[in-house]
Amino acid sequence: MPRRIIDIHPHVIASDTARYPMAPLGGHQSNWSAERPVSWQQLLADMKEAGVDQAAIVQASTCYGYDNSYVTDAVAAAPDRFTAVGSVDALSDDAVERIRYWQSRGMTGLRLFTTGSTMPGQATWFTDPRTAPVWTYAQETGLPVCMQMTQDGLTDLEEILGRFPGVKIVLDHLARPDLSGGEAFPQAQKLFDFARYPAVYLKLTVRAFEALKAAGARPEPFFERLIAAYGANRIAWGSNHPASAGGLKALLETAQDGLSFLPSDTLDQIFAGTALALYPALAEAGGKREVAARD
Repeated sequence: MPRRIIDIHPHVIASDTARYPMAPLGGHQSNWSAERPVSWQQLLADMKEAGVDQAAIVQASTCYGYDNSYVTDAVAAAPDRFTAVGSVDALSDDAVERIRYWQSRGMTGLRLFTTGSTMPGQATWFTDPRTAPVWTYAQETGLPVCMQMTQDGLTDLEEILGRFPGVKIVLDHLARPDLSGGEAFPQAQKLFDFARYPAVYLKLTVRAFEALKAAGARPEPFFERLIAAYGANRIAWGSNHPASAGGLKALLETAQDGLSFLPSDTLDQIFAGTALALYPALAEAGGKREVAARD
């Protein structure tokens, strides 16, 4: 039986800029979204080609900022295949109200964009006391919060975890760890140490495989140590398609090849199980699809 595959980090970009105007964080559109945009319709086609069953589409913050209209419209068009991870201005007075609004339109995860191609460096605004209502709401409702950040931000994130220990945190791209220094990975120690926070999850994308290649390190010792620290039930795969070039099928194959040494049940967890735990809407939608297929 083919392995179920769920992608928790693709992006979608509309061709209709009148209906979906640009409002990128950082003030200018990311190069990738301008050069290789993928609509939600194309994403479905790419998923079919690659063998990806469902996706938690992540707001393209470097294209649309806090306007989640396109990603939530994608969910409305294909609710059995998609859920949305949207963004809001966590410093605004109405942040929680905006979260509730986007949840009513299909958002089941939140993303805080603290660094990226249009915003270099590592911001610390997420520790500002004005963000407390967002963290409180996320903790009380179980809303997972994806942190687009580097490992330089992990110390500040510890402050949030100290105040809101129950909030589900998902580290985009494993917080982009530095994997240099040999296969003991001394520069990534902070990432391994973060496993002591039980509500912290890891989003494994192609960025990790790129970092391993750049460091001249094998994937086996890194992922064995990572899984020993976190457990496969706190690690989920995401493609980063189309922000990372190559196409969805190739990005999935990179992950499958790099993790091929792992046991089958571990792979099932990383490629689907953890995603379903983080985004129950996908589990519910998948169940309905299976029932419909049987009928």
